[in-house]
Amino acid sequence: MLNLHVHIDQHSGFCFGVVYAIEMAEEILDEEGYLYCLGDIVHNDEEVKRLTKKGLIIINHDDLKKLKGEKVLIRAHGEPPSTYELAINNNLTLIDASCPVVLKLQNRIKNSYDKDETIYIYGKHGHAEVIGLLGQTGNKAIVFQDISELDIPSLPRTITLYSQTTKSTDKFYEINQILRDNGITINTNDTICRQVSNRDKELRDFSSKFDHIVFVSGTKSSNGKVLFNVCKDKNPKTYFVSNPDEVNPSWFSANESIGICGATSTPMWLMELVKERIVTF
Repeated sequence: MLNLHVHIDQHSGFCFGVVYAIEMAEEILDEEGYLYCLGDIVHNDEEVKRLTKKGLIIINHDDLKKLKGEKVLIRAHGEPPSTYELAINNNLTLIDASCPVVLKLQNRIKNSYDKDETIYIYGKHGHAEVIGLLGQTGNKAIVFQDISELDIPSLPRTITLYSQTTKSTDKFYEINQILRDNGITINTNDTICRQVSNRDKELRDFSSKFDHIVFVSGTKSSNGKVLFNVCKDKNPKTYFVSNPDEVNPSWFSANESIGICGATSTPMWLMELVKERIVTF
């Protein structure tokens, strides 16, 4: 036995938007035994497996087109207007669990589009939330996930800038500064969720307190990638795992301290299982 001292970060785990979506799903599953969900309810394979065992049926947009007269959950990431139009045509009942922060962002982007503003969105290409945001502009907004994607000299001299809610605040303002330094006038809209962005500082503090950090997240989680790198920058002995089986005992030595933390899409029960495995080493 290595006699490891293991502590779970109590600030980690689901954000309120994910909690809201999962609670809505579980309530209907308990009542009806099944529920369709458009896309993974959360970017965490282990949580999706748990809910599919309860009757959650994950579908994609092609599946949705064939579905008639059923209930379908809209997850926290939100959806474009075309999804709501399809639901009306197919007599579908949408259980809308879109995160309120995402809905507010969608409305702001729609207002900017209606004013004919030139809209740029800092976000991940193909991400569910970003697809929903693009839909507010008839897919005319420009999405970029790194400043290097933009040909700055050819950009319009005035733009309106938004961000996917889970992006890094520091990176967002760094992009703002680069664009301003190049003579571009920016109508900046800081639409990053503070429950997410505040975890940057919390995790920096947390990561510095332990010999090792085990970061638990699904591989599809954009927020997970960002927060893992926050931990890794502060503590080089940070390891990314998606489930308890991926934890390698060779990472640790006797009597060391281990901190466990995760993304806003990581369930607390999964971090607890990771801890249970580590304490057996």
